[in-house]
Amino acid sequence: MLTLYSAIDILFYIIETLIFVRILFSFLNIGPYNAIGKIVYELTEPVLGPSRELIDKLGIDTGMLDFSPLVAVLILEIISSIIKYILF
Repeated sequence: MLTLYSAIDILFYIIETLIFVRILFSFLNIGPYNAIGKIVYELTEPVLGPSRELIDKLGIDTGMLDFSPLVAVLILEIISSIIKYILF
C-alpha cells in the first residue's frame, strides 16, 4: 500500500511541476511550437482546459491574468487528498 501512496504522490507532483513549468514558459514566451514546449502543453492541457472552462462557467472575469493553473493545482490537491483518504 505504501508504494501506491508514493505513486499517487509522485504522479500529482509531476503534474503540478509541469503546470509550473508551463507558467514559466508563458513568462519566457516559449510557446507550444518548441519541442519541449509542445510536450509540456500537451501534458498539461487536459488539466488546465477544464479549469479554464470552470472559471468561464462561473462567470469570473480575470482580465489579462489566467488563474486556471491555480485552480487546477487546488483541484489536484483536493483530488489527491480524497484518493489518499479513500485508499488509506
